[in-house]
Amino acid sequence: MIFTRLVIVAAGLLFLWHILVSITGVPHYILPGPFPVGKSMLQNWPVLSTHLLTTMIEILAGLIIGTLLGCSCALTMILSPHLKRWMLPILVVSQAIPVFALAPILVLWLGYGLASKIAMAVLIIFFPVASSFYYGLRRTDPDLLELARIMEAGTLSTLRYIVIPSAMPAFASGLRVAVAVAPIGAVVGEWVGSSAGLGFYMLHANARMQVDKMFAALALLSVASLILYFSVDLILNKLIYWETTRELNHAHNE
Repeated sequence: MIFTRLVIVAAGLLFLWHILVSITGVPHYILPGPFPVGKSMLQNWPVLSTHLLTTMIEILAGLIIGTLLGCSCALTMILSPHLKRWMLPILVVSQAIPVFALAPILVLWLGYGLASKIAMAVLIIFFPVASSFYYGLRRTDPDLLELARIMEAGTLSTLRYIVIPSAMPAFASGLRVAVAVAPIGAVVGEWVGSSAGLGFYMLHANARMQVDKMFAALALLSVASLILYFSVDLILNKLIYWETTRELNHAHNE
């Protein structure tokens, strides 16, 4: 059902794009039509697919590392109130600094390879995961915690069987946001300095005024990002099945 809606929306947008270009007569070097962009994508597919692989490696690596760091930070703040007083301000301050401004510094420190782009993705992903998971951990039902205390459950058992499962819906929301913004970090890092990736390809095409290639890379990145988002969303819905079931029952009752 979701796939069908995506196809319909994509077809509608492509149609509007074609109509806009046809009616306005905008030059192709400003806004090429969907057909030249599609032709460019097919002609340059071997090169585009190689750059896409590089970008996706950066995004996935950043997503995994950022999620692990965010979850670890949230759990640490819950388990240790003393450390929370020190970590929470640092967490907030880390987002006060524009992440994009750090891109040249990361490239200077980590070089033009994958490391600097992964670090950019990690910085963008870390905060939504850490903040949402921490919020979810704090919102555990007090009655369940009281029941665990009465049954003399240990801290780790309470965390594993009550606190973490209760926080999973909030964690899932943060992870969905992280997946949506993850490509931004990788592409910005490639713009600042790289030798591969779709961001590098777009920058190279822009310098040569090959606008159709720029749009082809942008379209490919958009499709890959959508596939990644809906794949993660599907996995989360399977893992947090109780939340999905509750939402369906609520919608049915309404």
